[in-house]
Amino acid sequence: MKRQNVRTLALIMCTFTYLLVGAAVFDALESEEETAERRRLEAKSQELKSKYNLSAESYRELEWVVLKLKPHKAGVQWKFAGSFYFAITVITTIGYGHAAPSTDGGKVFCMVYALLGIPLTLVMFQSLGERINTFVKYLLHRIKKCLGMRRAEVSMANMVTIGFFSCISTLCIGAAAFSYYEHWSFFHAYYYCFITLTTIGFGDYVALQKDEALQNKPQYVAFSFVYILTGLTVIGAFLNLVVLRFMTMNAEDEKRDAEHRALLTRNGQASSIHATDTASAVPAAVGGGGGSGGGFRNVYAEVLHFQSMCSCLWYKSREKLQYSIPMIIPRDLSTSDTCVEQSHSSPGRCPETPSNRCFCNARRSAISSVSTGLHSLTAFQGLMKRRSSV
Repeated sequence: MKRQNVRTLALIMCTFTYLLVGAAVFDALESEEETAERRRLEAKSQELKSKYNLSAESYRELEWVVLKLKPHKAGVQWKFAGSFYFAITVITTIGYGHAAPSTDGGKVFCMVYALLGIPLTLVMFQSLGERINTFVKYLLHRIKKCLGMRRAEVSMANMVTIGFFSCISTLCIGAAAFSYYEHWSFFHAYYYCFITLTTIGFGDYVALQKDEALQNKPQYVAFSFVYILTGLTVIGAFLNLVVLRFMTMNAEDEKRDAEHRALLTRNGQASSIHATDTASAVPAAVGGGGGSGGGFRNVYAEVLHFQSMCSCLWYKSREKLQYSIPMIIPRDLSTSDTCVEQSHSSPGRCPETPSNRCFCNARRSAISSVSTGLHSLTAFQGLMKRRSSV
């Protein structure tokens, strides 16, 4: 089974397992409290009905009025400041639910506005996060060089650590500010910031909903807007650094598999061409003709799998096998291009150092001792000339 399919199945299983674990934990933590709270509210309802002599229908009407009045307790919601706040919650997918369009025109525009605004906002935050990560990486590299550290490279662990502490710092700053303005506890303010910046947006805690803050506290309104957008940028940078790496793994595997299939296809075609031209290759070589490009490519692909091959066979590797996978290319043959080029321009001048010494001086090449199928290299006069020049 392909690695992509295995990874996808594993992710599906992990996600459903995580959901089951979460459901069990929330059931254990919240179920009894919910039951107790419902009993208290029912008792209070009966008390109010008896105290004010309300019928069941009158009580339901009173409930409806109270629920409808709740959004208006914070003041006017649909002036420019309130509308801007609502637009932020739409395109960032926070969706507190503290306000919602009541007219049909407003609902239609909200759908169209979200359809265009959500992708635009996601791309903007991811792009901005990528730029922030690039700047932080450059800055950290410069700091390491200024400190004289032996290894100035910025690792993935460095970036993840910086991103994590940036997220924690952003949440703490917001929690301190909102606990001051909204008179929440620090824990509840931290909870509000986390739910907001992760775009969960339950709506149980919503800023700017007390004392008509949208109209009477412009500084607080501006801070709230800037904090939400800045915090989402920081979270987007961290997600760009961590999550998107895993999201692109399947695409990278697909690309690698496509390259591998292309290599196998090219090698298969070259094998068929080489099999049909083997009988005529040797006479052509005796008569002065060169070997076919397909046969050479097939032999060269076979040579790639041997670490101890003569470095002369590395001639024009990038041009001869365009579809090869870089990971299968022997690392110790990387100096042969330079040697071959030098030998082509100035025969006999390539120094026989341990890194590029050639062992082709013998009459019979060591290649034929490795693979019986490689003796056909003698049919290629051009290649033999390159070898003799080195």
